[in-house]
Amino acid sequence: MEDLWTFPPVILRLAEPEKRHDTCIEFTVRGYPYPKLRWFHEHKEILQNEYIRTEMDFYQDYLEGCLIFQNPTHIYNGNYTLEASNPLGTVTKMVYGHFMDIVDEDPSMPSDSDSGRPDEDTFGVSIAVGLAGFACVLLLVLFVLINKYGRRSKFGMKGPVAVISGEEDSASPLHHVNHGIITPCTLDAGPDAVVIGMTRIPVVENPQYFRHGHNCNKPATLVQHIKRRDIILKRELGEGAFGKVFLAECYNLSPTKDKMLVAVKTLKDPNLSARKDFQREAELLTNLQHDHIVKFYGVCVDGDPLIMVFEYMKHGDLNKFLRAHGPDAMILVDGQPLQSNGELGLSQMLHIATQIASGMVYLASQHFVHRDLATRNCLVGNGLLVKIGDFGMSRDIYSSDYYRVGGHTMLPIRWMPPESIMYRKFSTESDVWSFGVILWEIFTYGKQPWFQLGNNEVIECITQGRVLERPRICPKEVYDIMLGCWQREPQQRLNIKDIQKVLFAMGKATPVYLDILG
Repeated sequence: MEDLWTFPPVILRLAEPEKRHDTCIEFTVRGYPYPKLRWFHEHKEILQNEYIRTEMDFYQDYLEGCLIFQNPTHIYNGNYTLEASNPLGTVTKMVYGHFMDIVDEDPSMPSDSDSGRPDEDTFGVSIAVGLAGFACVLLLVLFVLINKYGRRSKFGMKGPVAVISGEEDSASPLHHVNHGIITPCTLDAGPDAVVIGMTRIPVVENPQYFRHGHNCNKPATLVQHIKRRDIILKRELGEGAFGKVFLAECYNLSPTKDKMLVAVKTLKDPNLSARKDFQREAELLTNLQHDHIVKFYGVCVDGDPLIMVFEYMKHGDLNKFLRAHGPDAMILVDGQPLQSNGELGLSQMLHIATQIASGMVYLASQHFVHRDLATRNCLVGNGLLVKIGDFGMSRDIYSSDYYRVGGHTMLPIRWMPPESIMYRKFSTESDVWSFGVILWEIFTYGKQPWFQLGNNEVIECITQGRVLERPRICPKEVYDIMLGCWQREPQQRLNIKDIQKVLFAMGKATPVYLDILG
């Protein structure tokens, strides 16, 4: 590594709080040696804990990260000062953070309309309490009667599951309102796995949200409804079989920002079946809340096309990003090709892999099976932030990565283990196999697995037990992880938690030198 010039710290960026998975004050600080950071709230130093903490990444001569708040309230409002210091100097910068409005209402001070009327207020309150009590008794009686006499449905099934099991309700469009809140515990897929987009979930009565209880041990899901007038399309990002994905501006998503950039996925063909799939996907995506899963904000269903709103990841899909930062990547300057100087190093590769593994650990903990894990289905944001996501475009943009079966089904066979190819069996262990292929992609700068073979030859190789060769720049320790992911028997494959821990330790031992996003 070349010696770096030493220079005092400079705070290049200190942004207002932004609501993500948690709330974040994003910062970028340049300086070498790396500056030490301290945070102050109204001139009092912040002692960090589980509710307020700093997370950052180290690059060649700068730091980038967030001061993260977990569920902040009005007591966090105020001025935040970032102090950065190294042996060559100290610099500070301030930003105002507004998290929640304060309700300035003193209950001990009556309003003008209340003065002189205490008897009327007491009488009104008494009537209200009496009516509420009567309503509760009436609801209780109705519940008992319905439970006793209304358990047999017109479909000949007992209990509330019948309400969502018949054709009429299961085929209902997204905005359909059912008469009652249903928690279909009996529809659980069990402890093995829930395949994304494949569970049956009912719509419930709140018109602003969709709710389900497909796991009775978890709180019901509320899918945010975003108004169409708050979404302003800017440009097309891509197109898939379902419809198009656009970059858009969305208003009223963040309490601290007037508008923010988002990616919106449209539904091209809003027939009843497509609406059901759209509804199920929205329910499931709402349940996935993690730093390395693309953030899902909500849906827009007032009119067509139906829209899903996701966070916007500036650098696009990881496969494209890897190819752009490989040794053969070229950039155009005034129409002339020049060698790109942004080649990824070992530390960045490990950082990328660790983040994907972290997202997979979370998916496994939620009993979710992705079934199409690949670099094309991961997205890259600022500061080499990587998240798992799938806008459904990859089957069109990366069509050569898929093997068409029976005219419609497209399988990512180059990322699939033998049991998935031969028996269509998918599990957390099959996702681990795919992660091994993702590692191979990362260390080949985005090459297609088995690029020298046709699809039928790939199927033959995988089912006969052949594995991908070690990439030229891949350390033996990383290739050992790949081989551990590619064990033929699913139960003999490495556990994704263990993989994430090993990759994290490797990354800690390998300092980050290259600034590839400058």
